[in-house]
Amino acid sequence: MRGGRRHIDTLHRGWFSFGVNPHLVSASDLALQESFLLGTLPPSAFDHRAHVVLAYAFLAQSGVDAAFGRLRAGLHDYLRAQQIDAAKYHETLTRAWLLAVWHFMQQTPQTSSAGDFIARHPLLLDSGIMLTHYSSQRLFSSEARRRFVEPDLEPIPQQ
Repeated sequence: MRGGRRHIDTLHRGWFSFGVNPHLVSASDLALQESFLLGTLPPSAFDHRAHVVLAYAFLAQSGVDAAFGRLRAGLHDYLRAQQIDAAKYHETLTRAWLLAVWHFMQQTPQTSSAGDFIARHPLLLDSGIMLTHYSSQRLFSSEARRRFVEPDLEPIPQQ
């Protein structure tokens, strides 16, 4: 573990431990986030890209743990608001994608929006990328849906 406890604290608090955030959110990012949080985002507009934008926006506003908590709660609320079966929520995919977005944010000096960030990292638009880290059997198991499970093929980079 590089950097010991300080590295872990920084990972979980994000840039806020230093008072500087190089990643900005645009009005468009905030509008998507607000409609998601209000439960008014049409399901047809909640595609993979929208998930990545939300992960970016939550991470740009807080560290990993807080972003994950907000995203998880938001997803559960959204499913209720849209009257979608709560079983659709997938804990491992949610956390793994958040960590993937976080990894790329750590590699990017500054961004002006989620769109800017995604343009620099188009690989994040490949919704199948988690299958390079997880076997299908593990990722799509009922256990992975209920709680976060570690990858069985390749670790998700976290810095």
